[in-house]
Amino acid sequence: MTDVTIRTATAADAGILLQLIRELAIYEKEPDKVKASEADLLRDGFGVSPRFEAIIAESSGRPAGFALYFPNYSTWEGRPGLFVEDLFVADWARRRGIGRRLLARLAAIAIERGWNRLDLMVLDWNPARDFYHRIGMEHRTTWLPYRLAGGDLQRLARAAT
Repeated sequence: MTDVTIRTATAADAGILLQLIRELAIYEKEPDKVKASEADLLRDGFGVSPRFEAIIAESSGRPAGFALYFPNYSTWEGRPGLFVEDLFVADWARRRGIGRRLLARLAAIAIERGWNRLDLMVLDWNPARDFYHRIGMEHRTTWLPYRLAGGDLQRLARAAT
């Protein structure tokens, strides 16, 4: 697709990122779960100590998708990697190679930085899983995701004192 550009997100894109995050939440059937605000994105992505970076795909001058990522670290390899927190292509822009272009740019960023892997998680029902397999991503069935949040996180933290 020739009219697609992939560019690094800037602070001026906080509203666009939030819009795309909300579209992602709708796609993932969790439209009411987004608590992030533009201020949160500005602070955490473009402030003094950025906690994430993002790239934006545009097609015909419209935001078509994004990827939000940050470094992770392999203790076994002694090297950082790139973790993709979110990868999303707007419904109107799907099946045009935009997801592949976003992932290709992320792979290039990892290589440019000397990072040797790219990790992401995907919902088990997401049809994008077929795409990930086609480009060579490995589904890791032996690792199960766990999360501690909310009140449980608070309770465990209190045990540290």
